[in-house]
Amino acid sequence: MAYSQDKNGDAPGEIRTFRMTRITSRSDLFPRLVSMQKTINARHFAVFRISGAGLPSKRKLVCELENWGPSNITASQMFVEAYGDALIEHMEKSLLPLMWNGRDETSVAETPDLDLFTVRLKGRLLPFSGVAFPVRLGAVGNGYTLFTSNYIDLASDALVDLHGKSCHIMMDLLSLDERRAVPAETLSEREVACLQLAGDGRISDEIADKLGLSVHTVNAYLGSATIKLDSVNRIQAIAKAIRLGYIS
Repeated sequence: MAYSQDKNGDAPGEIRTFRMTRITSRSDLFPRLVSMQKTINARHFAVFRISGAGLPSKRKLVCELENWGPSNITASQMFVEAYGDALIEHMEKSLLPLMWNGRDETSVAETPDLDLFTVRLKGRLLPFSGVAFPVRLGAVGNGYTLFTSNYIDLASDALVDLHGKSCHIMMDLLSLDERRAVPAETLSEREVACLQLAGDGRISDEIADKLGLSVHTVNAYLGSATIKLDSVNRIQAIAKAIRLGYIS
């Protein structure tokens, strides 16, 4: 349950609530990925995360989700062997989408009106063409959402739309990981309410007036929420509460 800022001037202490939709497992992401796949008539999708830290040589691509079917292990390994190093290196330099052509002359991925805003990988290495959208969310949230087919022709609006949706997919994956790491002690309704108003830009005095509490109590709620979310300050706690679906 999350709390929304009331625009109609409710009396102090009254909190209007709404229920937020949030994923509970990775399977919740499949319908969204399939929908994205269908918008460009792709045959398959895959989501890779970059694991490891430090030098690029110590990092690797790990497949988190895919619908390649019975040959999924082979397809994943083939992709990592062909382009894994290039994708890890690319993440450090650019967030432009990557495209590649398959082995056959008819296996092509192109976006004629946006060639300057994509990066072309070496072609003819895989039995399929494709496009990979990089997402950079920090040390543990970097990766790619990719779509493959025999032929891909991306219009500019589809390229932009899929890149934006790929960011949300990766954010939800990160949210699931963080949710599993959150202490068993969950946030109380008052802690969520204070975080929501703080996230809306309200200072402690304004939050106290809105909820009919003292400033000291508001700061106590915000402090306890920060501790429960394993955050170093209020700003980080708000960001984490948004990712975990506590507030909007």
